[in-house]
Amino acid sequence: SCYNLSSIEIPNSVTSIGADAFVSCTTMTNIIIPNSVTSIGNNAFRNCNKLSSITLSNTLTSIGSTTFRDCSSLTSFVIPDGVASIEQSTFEGCSSLTSIFIPDGLTSIGIDAFKNCSSLTSIDIPESVVGIADQAFHGCNKLTSIVIPDGITSIRVGVFHYCTSLTAIKIPDGVTSIELAAFSDCSNLTSIVIPESVACIGSQAFYGCSKLASISIPDGVTSIGDIAFSGCSSLTSITIPNSVTSIGYGVFASCTNLTSI
Repeated sequence: SCYNLSSIEIPNSVTSIGADAFVSCTTMTNIIIPNSVTSIGNNAFRNCNKLSSITLSNTLTSIGSTTFRDCSSLTSFVIPDGVASIEQSTFEGCSSLTSIFIPDGLTSIGIDAFKNCSSLTSIDIPESVVGIADQAFHGCNKLTSIVIPDGITSIRVGVFHYCTSLTAIKIPDGVTSIELAAFSDCSNLTSIVIPESVACIGSQAFYGCSKLASISIPDGVTSIGDIAFSGCSSLTSITIPNSVTSIGYGVFASCTNLTSI
């Protein structure tokens, strides 16, 4: 590892940056990647914890998984137009990241992509995105708002787990499932709209959403998983439609103000 490397000039002859190329270069503060570079490999800048500025190639088409993981001084990032996906853990642990630009044309956001980006307050996800994977925004505890694109069909496992500043969210028509712990411990979530298309509410989906005062479960929902609403202590009433055939254990445990069901 290049512990003492503080700066480097990459020549225009370079077309790709390989896996682990600059991992744990803990004194590097900035880097300019020339337009000749089209791909950056896995872990390339992982744990470059003083890297605060990076200029990317405008011809870049591929950024590998965990590429910028734990770059805890990185404050902003612009993803070039040619990049189609954000891979697993690409920005995980970028705890100073406050803004990121995602281009139109990007189609997927991978597992843990922005996990524990604890300074991120908002993010604009383009309508081109059709997949947001498990725990993509887990622990983004300053994220106050997000718009989920219409092409999303499933709210995946733990996607917004511990997003404790999130106050309201609209789930788009077309979503069929809200999976395990999708909004678990979103302790400031006060309202959520579940569309008619949803058939399954997974275990722990809204566990610990202590300020959620009301929620409407639409006709069409057939199953509600274990402890799905446990700890929703502000919930006063809820109507379960006739379409529901399965209710898991402890679904409304610790819903201390629930008087009507």
